[in-house]
Amino acid sequence: QVQLVESGGGLAQAGGSLRVSCAASGRIFTSLAMGWFRQAPGKDREFVGCIVRSGSSTYYADSVKGRFTISRDNAKNTVYLQMHSLTPEDTAVYYCAASSKYWYANQEVHYDSWGQGTQVTVSS
Repeated sequence: QVQLVESGGGLAQAGGSLRVSCAASGRIFTSLAMGWFRQAPGKDREFVGCIVRSGSSTYYADSVKGRFTISRDNAKNTVYLQMHSLTPEDTAVYYCAASSKYWYANQEVHYDSWGQGTQVTVSS
C-alpha cells in the first residue's frame, strides 16, 4: 500500500496561482503512475490530470489544459500540481492518487491509493 500526503492547498484570488504537492511512501515511486483528481461541493470527483511513471508524459482534462501542469521529482518521491489562471470554478478538494498497475490512468478505478485531499479555494 502506498501512503500519499498532499500539502500546499489554500486560498487564491481569481487569476492567481497555487501549487499543491503530494509526497508518496511505501512503494518504489518510479513504479507508480500518479494522478490528480478534484471534487467540488455537490459534484462528483473528476479527473484533473496524470503523469506516467518516468515523468515523460502528462495528460490533462480539457477544463485545466494550458493552465495546470503536473510534474514529479522521483528523487523526492513527490508529485506536483502547479495551477495558474485560477477561477472560482477550480475551487475543490484536490486529491492525488497512485496507480501501481497502469502506466497511464484517467479513471478513478485505475488507482489503488489515495491521499486525504487538500482544499483549494479561489475567490472572485
